[in-house]
Amino acid sequence: MYNQLTGPKERSSEELTKQTNLWLDAIKRFRRNKLAMFGALIVFLLVFVAIFAPWITPAGYDETKYLEEAYAFPSMKHPLGVDPIGRDYFSRIVYGARISLMVGFLATGISSLVGIPLGALAGYLGGKADWFIMRLIEVISVIPPLLIAILFMTILGSGLQNVILAIVITGWINVCRLVRGQIFSLKERDFVIAARGLGAKSRRIIIQHLLPNSLGPIIVSMTLGIPTAIMIEAGLSFLGLGVNPPTPSWGQMINDGLGYMRFYWHLPLFPAIMVALTMLAFSFVGDGLRDALDPTMKI
Repeated sequence: MYNQLTGPKERSSEELTKQTNLWLDAIKRFRRNKLAMFGALIVFLLVFVAIFAPWITPAGYDETKYLEEAYAFPSMKHPLGVDPIGRDYFSRIVYGARISLMVGFLATGISSLVGIPLGALAGYLGGKADWFIMRLIEVISVIPPLLIAILFMTILGSGLQNVILAIVITGWINVCRLVRGQIFSLKERDFVIAARGLGAKSRRIIIQHLLPNSLGPIIVSMTLGIPTAIMIEAGLSFLGLGVNPPTPSWGQMINDGLGYMRFYWHLPLFPAIMVALTMLAFSFVGDGLRDALDPTMKI
């Protein structure tokens, strides 16, 4: 009787130690990936400047106190120049990082909160639940995400909240498919059959057994979903359907600067570089996490 009572605890302790070692090994593999570390550094810097924007910028994003220096090119006083109505461009770029990161993290987080439960239900229950969820995904996937976002913004109007909701409408699909596939491949494993045989309910099996074993791919999917959300936000703002002025958005700044590109190249160039650099950084981090969380990968 003693062994029967203590056996499961000992196995749980061994599994916990093994799982901890796997995460430590993943961290080591990630740190050996130079591109992933470069991407992580860029992401850290972006988050840092977004949080501390009021302390590292010379002016607010809508202050027009440099009107006499309008159109000024990059200089020591204004590292990224001045826009046509006298606003410091560096300040607007930094505050624009707040919008992009906020949209990226919030839209991806909300999409995951929708997609993970739906994917888990579809993968574990199968049958009618799986059929309904997959048909819903097929219907939504027919139209490109950006077009759906444009339609949504056209109906409800511009604004940060609407931008996030417009991205979530399609953002949950990829993580839902991923979780469904993971759950479907794990639900017939021995540890799940044993838990089911001991009388564990479906909810407990999904939360305590299946989802933790799918955590690696979910983290990678969420990381790679952030640049997609940032790109959609930039596209909507470029079309004038994103955040409302004077709140700075990199996409909006690119659009505003295109008319001056021939003579004042810095106006569209710097926000375009920030969009590209941010997406590249998150992509490097996502690829690095994917390789690090796969024990078969050699870095």
